[in-house]
Amino acid sequence: MTDPHDDTDDSEESPRRTDPGVPHLGRDEQPAVYGPDYRVEAGAAIDDPVARAADGDADAAGSPVGDSTTGAPVADGGVSDLDPANYDAVDVFDTGDLDLRDGSDSCYKCSTCDTSCPVAEVDDSFPGPKFQGPEQWRLKRKEDHDIDESITSCSNCMRCDSACPSSVPLSQMHNEARGEYVEERMEKLSREYVRNRILSNYRFFAAIASRTPRLANFVTGLGVTQWAGEKLLGITSEREFPDFAEETFREWWRSRGGAQVENPDKRVAYFHGCYSNYNTPEVGKAMVRVYEQFGYEVLVPPQKCSGTPMFANGMLDDARRHAETNVESLVAAIGDGADVIASCTSCSLSLRQEYPELFDLHGIEDVAEHTFEALEYLRIREDLSGALADAEFDGDADAFAYHAPCHARNQGLSRQAIETLHDVDGVTVEDVGDSCSGISGTYGWKAEKYDYSMEIGEEMFEHMADAEGEVGMTECPTCAMQMEHGTGYEIQHPLQVLEATLVE
Repeated sequence: MTDPHDDTDDSEESPRRTDPGVPHLGRDEQPAVYGPDYRVEAGAAIDDPVARAADGDADAAGSPVGDSTTGAPVADGGVSDLDPANYDAVDVFDTGDLDLRDGSDSCYKCSTCDTSCPVAEVDDSFPGPKFQGPEQWRLKRKEDHDIDESITSCSNCMRCDSACPSSVPLSQMHNEARGEYVEERMEKLSREYVRNRILSNYRFFAAIASRTPRLANFVTGLGVTQWAGEKLLGITSEREFPDFAEETFREWWRSRGGAQVENPDKRVAYFHGCYSNYNTPEVGKAMVRVYEQFGYEVLVPPQKCSGTPMFANGMLDDARRHAETNVESLVAAIGDGADVIASCTSCSLSLRQEYPELFDLHGIEDVAEHTFEALEYLRIREDLSGALADAEFDGDADAFAYHAPCHARNQGLSRQAIETLHDVDGVTVEDVGDSCSGISGTYGWKAEKYDYSMEIGEEMFEHMADAEGEVGMTECPTCAMQMEHGTGYEIQHPLQVLEATLVE
């Protein structure tokens, strides 16, 4: 098993990536810092082996434009003796920190990201992802500019990533900027920081509440509790807290004796996430039963939160601590022949994209490469259409209003549920449009953002009301909260529909 704490830099043996949306592996092995100073220090020697090799002698290369021993500046503002054929921002700018310059320079200010941003559409004070990413990065290069406070209004829906025609790593820039703002400028005893820390670490409080779920549900359901949450912490009183299950998914897993199928040739490691464990274990149970129906051996490794709510609130240190446990456990499962499956699209996106963008843990690229969303994996590996064509749906509802989460769209999975369940006889699934649900994880739970979140979600609510079915469907647990909150509909996961169709 790979040691996640091993600091050995193996970037020289690894091929460099060309996708500007993901940093080179060499950068992954460095601590991520937003907007460092990349100037070459005066007096630093600059070695140009290519030029020397071309002349056959180190002394023969000379210094045609500037001083090659001191790195003297040349007329265009660069540094002498750099071979354009080998130009690379990491090599030119002498730094050990994460370099986002290439992504920033890829932005040509088309503003497509701004037009796709649901927060910018409803909040006139929010400058949009273009400013929060590349423009703020350029400002930060000047030492007299701090990260702008508006970065905390980004909901981390990541629609800007999908919209950008130049593959600028916008969400990565936002996560870096938000982390620096929270670390350096947010008062740690402020109500906002305490509130955001609590929302980010939902898993910690859910674990406590799940010990006495009936009592927890009673207390959180009291009007005085919701009133106090808003007055003291700024958590909106307009939303009802989700119920905690009387038996968590992991408790159910242990009571059933773990995996019921042994198959070393078909193994998956289930990353259930916090919500499917503590609040909706029926989603996790559906995942297990459906995968066992296809002959998979399901592993449930030790795990913590994926870090999604922590990224959205700039709590990068918290996210890294959770990531260390997750990467270590998942790398071990991958070593045992398993691929990683998540039933939450935000969890799969976190493992696939945000982990390798932000952390330098060894094995993290293996986890990203082997992670899939649950329905996606079955569509790739199994004849799912054939199995559904021969099956009979046995569920209570037969018409669904489906919403594709933003984090599903970011992974190219916006149509998978519609396309898959279209084959199920007797089931109608209607897409309610490409709008954002508006809740964006913890964003819609903040009192000052609640009205914005409902305004963003208004289009989805209207489309759901016009749909034939009165049961909603989505892969994202917080989108499910928003759908239920705005319409009163029951919400199911696509895995639950598959279970009702395939599992006897």
